[in-house]
Amino acid sequence: MSSMPVAAARVVLVTGVSRFLGARVANALQAEPGIERVIGVDTVPPAESLGRTEFVRVDIRTPGIAKIIASAGVDTVVHLNLVTSSAAPRAKVKELNIIGTMQLLAACQRSPDMRKLVVRSSAAVYGSSPMDPAVFTERDEPAEPPRSGYAKDAVEVEGYVRGLMRRRSDLTVSVLRFANLLGPGVDSPFTRYLHLPVVPTVLGFDPRLQFVHEDDGVEVLRRMTVEAHPGCYNVAGDGVLLLSQALRRAGRPYLPVPSPSLSVLGDMGRRFAGLSGFSPELLRWLTYGRVIDTTALETELAWRPKYSSEAAFADFAAAQGLTHNRLTHLLGRA
Repeated sequence: MSSMPVAAARVVLVTGVSRFLGARVANALQAEPGIERVIGVDTVPPAESLGRTEFVRVDIRTPGIAKIIASAGVDTVVHLNLVTSSAAPRAKVKELNIIGTMQLLAACQRSPDMRKLVVRSSAAVYGSSPMDPAVFTERDEPAEPPRSGYAKDAVEVEGYVRGLMRRRSDLTVSVLRFANLLGPGVDSPFTRYLHLPVVPTVLGFDPRLQFVHEDDGVEVLRRMTVEAHPGCYNVAGDGVLLLSQALRRAGRPYLPVPSPSLSVLGDMGRRFAGLSGFSPELLRWLTYGRVIDTTALETELAWRPKYSSEAAFADFAAAQGLTHNRLTHLLGRA
């Protein structure tokens, strides 16, 4: 391990606290004896109680976020506000991701109390292409950089974080590139894709997929917040699951369609399942897949995820009542 001494987190601000992951992380952090206050911010109130986390309704795209960080003496920021799927127009999502991050980081830069920043990024920064390496490490560059959507936003967010690190070299900064989250409480473009009446797949392709269980994701974010682990880390459960294996295990009927029909798949998703976020990035991932190496994280934390990718999917499928049945092979065969 290469953890470095850093002042203990006392006042922690969590962005995106009204979403599932933000709420869970805030609840985990408020149980830490060394943390005096947890402040959760979002544009909408949380649906459920956040316990002793103090909720403040603020848009991080506005100067209001700087006032909160300054007045509360925030020393640690956990930025979970990267929007990866939304019914909102793409332009608004991009503004939330990019302008929001810029305002937040500017506030962090100006605050003399700031000591630590933890940023949830996405493995989507590596893109998905037929030229990808078998496994991406944190040092690898994408064969085809993301050109649109939240994946491109994540690349830009990481760029702004590196800029902050140059200007505030005293900060401990951890950037976490998450594989797709799965678990009983997760609602995402991929989980909605699995609930389509007939799941479309790309003819001739059976991508390798990785997942991180929600419990492991929360634990990694907790550890990064209360301990000092600067750097960029891939986060995923061990192993991979082929898309065909996932669909069989979930008992989902599927239909392979030719690659030129990719845009039609998106239209089907939006029309029949309200599948907001059925984006070009998701379609490329469902074509070429992506596998990331997690050695750096496991070495740094001296820890391994409780759930493998396969186990994370199994827990999600069981919670959703998705089980193997004979319908799986009616329209598609692996």
